[in-house]
Amino acid sequence: MAATLRLGSTALSIRLRNASNCGRYQVLGTFHKRGISTTAHLLNKDIYWNDKYDPKESKFDKILIANRGEIAVRVINTCRRLGIKTVAVHSDVDSYNNFVLMADEAICIGPAPTSKSYLNMDAILDAVKQTGAQAVHPGYGFLSENTNFAAKLHENGVTFIGPNSEAIHAMGDKIESKRIATKAKVNMIPGHDGVVESVDECVKLANEIGYPVMIKASAGGGGKGMRIAYNDKEARYAYRFCKDEAASSFGDDRLLIEKFIEEPRHIEMQVLCDKHGNALWLNERECSIQRRNQKVIEEAPSTFVDPDMRRAMGEQATSLARAVGYDSAGTVEFLVDNKKNFYFLEMNTRLQVEHPITECITGIDLVHQMLRSAKGHPLVHKQHDIGIDGWSLECRVYAEDPYKSFGLPSVGRLFTYIEPSHIPNVRCDSGIREGSEISVYYDALICKLVSYGATRQEALDTMAKALDHYAIRGVTHNIPLLRDIMTEDRFVRGDITTSYLQEVYPDGFKGKKLTSKQQNHLIAVACAVHVKEALRQRSFTNQSRFPVSNNVPSQWKLAIRIADDIHHACVTCSQGAFCVTIGEETFDVADNFTLGFNVIEAQINGDIETMMLLTKIPIKEARGVVKLRYLGTVFSLHVMPQEYSDMYQYMITKQEADLSSMVMAPMPGLVKSVAVEVGQNVSEGQEMCVLEAMKMQNSLPAARDGKVKAVNFKAGDTVDEEAVIVELE
Repeated sequence: MAATLRLGSTALSIRLRNASNCGRYQVLGTFHKRGISTTAHLLNKDIYWNDKYDPKESKFDKILIANRGEIAVRVINTCRRLGIKTVAVHSDVDSYNNFVLMADEAICIGPAPTSKSYLNMDAILDAVKQTGAQAVHPGYGFLSENTNFAAKLHENGVTFIGPNSEAIHAMGDKIESKRIATKAKVNMIPGHDGVVESVDECVKLANEIGYPVMIKASAGGGGKGMRIAYNDKEARYAYRFCKDEAASSFGDDRLLIEKFIEEPRHIEMQVLCDKHGNALWLNERECSIQRRNQKVIEEAPSTFVDPDMRRAMGEQATSLARAVGYDSAGTVEFLVDNKKNFYFLEMNTRLQVEHPITECITGIDLVHQMLRSAKGHPLVHKQHDIGIDGWSLECRVYAEDPYKSFGLPSVGRLFTYIEPSHIPNVRCDSGIREGSEISVYYDALICKLVSYGATRQEALDTMAKALDHYAIRGVTHNIPLLRDIMTEDRFVRGDITTSYLQEVYPDGFKGKKLTSKQQNHLIAVACAVHVKEALRQRSFTNQSRFPVSNNVPSQWKLAIRIADDIHHACVTCSQGAFCVTIGEETFDVADNFTLGFNVIEAQINGDIETMMLLTKIPIKEARGVVKLRYLGTVFSLHVMPQEYSDMYQYMITKQEADLSSMVMAPMPGLVKSVAVEVGQNVSEGQEMCVLEAMKMQNSLPAARDGKVKAVNFKAGDTVDEEAVIVELE
């Protein structure tokens, strides 16, 4: 029996001769070296080359996936490989998403808000009964660490594909988990062993522990309900917002407080356990590149961890897992100081977002092993079977504006979306396709872009190439930041901490800073695009109605404006190339592309530069704007004839609006509360409203003293980016 495997968001030409033979992929075709891409023709070796199990063991017939997006797609991929039928549950706005179309069955469980759909336990349980699913995989987030959900499934005779509810409760409650970890002799961070009951107690405990402190939700994770405080005022502020975010995200507003270790690394250990007392550690993941306590880039292994440290971390992680009777895949997170001392942070009792990089270096299908453990099968692997094969990086490609606090959410429809899955050693875990919509209701993750290499440098080079070839249009995305990090000196050296972004970009991310050579290459390609369009406008084929002028200029004298700088160039055409003279330097740009290309592999004086052409038709030759994404950053170049540039000084300058009189939404979101009313006097820095986006709350203050002139939105309203919420006189 033939079965098609689908990885990522695209159906692929990987086929199994017999879908019931699950031992290894049986792949047809000719393949390149160590391909882990979602494109079949790049594979010469199974992605899960070290995935051990007994082919004769029993398995589930049908499972329901209580999640959405890329993680639902990821679970479906493994189930298809194993011949297991899948059921997708979805909100009404997700009806045509990839995971819904890929599943064997799909049931709508409610409207868009998560409280009415993906967190609606009763609706999901009804779907389980309707479809006869034997088990439920919760993915990550939503109900993945909800003990009530796991218990209700058990009551209904349905298997929860994850750890037992007692382990979830013990480790999901950060206060209880700290007590258990202490008994298991796991290294601990100093802090208060209990719930912080009030804001006053929070301030009191903070002073006893000593600032800085971390105030965070007892339940949940993902950076939500978490704030750092350096003084009493910040502690009161953090307590309020952490409590609100915890209640909104996890339905549990209990908080804990502990010492904040400054400039640590965030390193986690993957564990895999079964119901027979076996526990393995599958090496570490370096997760220190973060913004707002949420991971952006991960890698495995870590440049900082030596074999002895790795073994110690792994043994403590499995000791903790055994102490709570853990029986699935999970992750123990540690904070590590610069002397390689590591301290227990928390245990995530679920599949982690960044699990693909562990799969790349171990060859183990973690989803498959979760299914096996849930079915009651013992692990076949022994600790000596777990090695480190190469290096892997993961970039979380988000619909976010990296120029705003390293990434504020963006929404919109993807009218161009092309993954770089044609590149060897690249894996794209996504749940979207061209035409998909990124909405305010869910996480802004577009794709988990994964690269692999025999060495770290190979993985870095592959990731940089993949980011250069990743075409996304319709939403703002964080590729500019990700691409810049790939070649940043500190990151390349492996010299990173959780403060990396703030230290490397102290004034925020401003885009790639080009060298003189890189800038000239950018200008040369922009000039070539401009001239190529000018020549195309003079060419009419297959018609005789309009006379075609043969008066083609022998050269183009152009002025190129980049931001506030003007550069001058002279362009001539030769056989198969554009000769661009900038100052005293000449650049030969090969005519090897068309204006319909998304990606230009520009050959400039023998060098190859990868650029993405975003504006394909300059608007009028005299006012042409050429937008190129180069080294991740989008550059807007105004290319015009020299004579038009000479007149530029006479153009009327548009006056800037007085933004200090407006409180504008920095991102699309939901107005959580409005703290002022018309006619009220306010002072600079006073909170005007609270905006929630992707379950994160942001307080928007007044930029100056004044009187409120208008309040344009009320609590509960959704707003677009740059919507004026409050105006001052």
